[in-house]
Amino acid sequence: MPFRGRSALRRIPARGTAMAVGAAMAVITGLAAAPAVHASPSAGEALRWAPCDDPAQPGAECATLSVPVDWARPGGPRLDLAVARRQATDPGARVGSLVFGPGGPGDSGVEMVVGRVGRFSPEVRSRFDIVGFDPRGVGGSNPVTCSGDLLAERPSPELRSQADFDATVVYNRRLRADCRARTGPVFDHLDTAQTVRDLDALRAALGERELTFHGSSYGTLLGAQYAETYPRRVRAMVLESVMDHSVPTARAFLQAEAATAQDSFQEFVKWCDGAADCALQGRDVRAVWQGLLARAGRGELEDPAKPGTSLSSSDLVNKIAFRRFYEADYAGLATAIARMEVSRPLPASPTSTAPLHPATPVFCSDWHLPVRDYREYASLVAMMNRTAPDLPYLLPLHMVAACQGAPTANPQHRLHVHGASPILVSNALHDPATGYPWAVSVARQLGRSGVLLTYEGQGHGSVTRGPCMEDAVDSYLADLAVPPRGTNCPAVPS
Repeated sequence: MPFRGRSALRRIPARGTAMAVGAAMAVITGLAAAPAVHASPSAGEALRWAPCDDPAQPGAECATLSVPVDWARPGGPRLDLAVARRQATDPGARVGSLVFGPGGPGDSGVEMVVGRVGRFSPEVRSRFDIVGFDPRGVGGSNPVTCSGDLLAERPSPELRSQADFDATVVYNRRLRADCRARTGPVFDHLDTAQTVRDLDALRAALGERELTFHGSSYGTLLGAQYAETYPRRVRAMVLESVMDHSVPTARAFLQAEAATAQDSFQEFVKWCDGAADCALQGRDVRAVWQGLLARAGRGELEDPAKPGTSLSSSDLVNKIAFRRFYEADYAGLATAIARMEVSRPLPASPTSTAPLHPATPVFCSDWHLPVRDYREYASLVAMMNRTAPDLPYLLPLHMVAACQGAPTANPQHRLHVHGASPILVSNALHDPATGYPWAVSVARQLGRSGVLLTYEGQGHGSVTRGPCMEDAVDSYLADLAVPPRGTNCPAVPS
């Protein structure tokens, strides 16, 4: 979930992204459908800022913003959203507040502002108060809480029968009930449509007539739906590494995710064939990788992060490969593969898959991806294996399995945006998680407002990939200078 002469946001590593691998997920949601709400949040509440409780990271201020649990019932229960800011370093040049929409789902906008403000350029920090918040259900904003023991019982997504499929649905319901009981009323109102109202309440509390926003990965869903709901309240908006919420079915969603993931693997193989610093130079990279997958499948491959424990084939794909794909760190991936290839085989043993992130209910509440039965599930797995033969059991499949049986409050739809200011849609051609076709689709759905900015390289996140991208985004955010439609920026070495 990444982000000029210097950059509006320095590169944000793999944490946030739509399918952020480091935030591998584990809870399932059951969100009651909330009726559409178009009333404006009250602008009456002001934020009371105080120094954040982190002496190691001075200069950040924190506050809470009270919002309704359910915007359809504004007089009902409320929750406090955690908010953080760093004020513009040049008050005389200040433009306003820049709100960052974190990815995941599950990333903390507060943590980004408090501990990783170096991702923003000095120029943008001088012009904007940098503001981040934890979306409802995340971090300091009434986080989803579930039984640790129950989370550890999650069934493998490698289903082999109708009985396995049925057991997964039963487990999902048990976990959903447990999480709802422990989390409280907000559990049924975690969807992005509710968070859109939270974002507008934050805009009002900041005293901004219009919103300046940068959403990365899953945060692009929030930005796009904000523009749809409040089109005339958008000053400037960057959507980077873009989720397309119009994808209608599980098959279409999983096929798109498999295709963009396999494209990144092929980019890695192509790089290794010609790069002097590839630790697999002269080797058949695909054959070496398939050998590791086989060892992992037998429970014989050691987890580099946990000596003495085995690494599943799914975690080899989602934890080892994808972390490098996000950053286009091909040299690092090649080195990791070479080291694992020569590692001592462990005694064959069953493997378990890393738990999913507790913010999975947010995803389930936004995506209606039902699968009828095991037969359909098996056909989806087979389709993904044909589309991405080098990357079995990708994280999106885990998420689809985890959401079976969960109601969806904010299901997919095409955007309908009328009267918004230009919105910058930024994506790499070779993004492992949010494929370039999704960015093209979202730019089209935005109509006259959508302006597509293309990075001709690799990685999840593109805004700080070289001066062309950096200058375009910074000039747009600070000065509303919209790049020409169809602007492409060349790839730069990672």
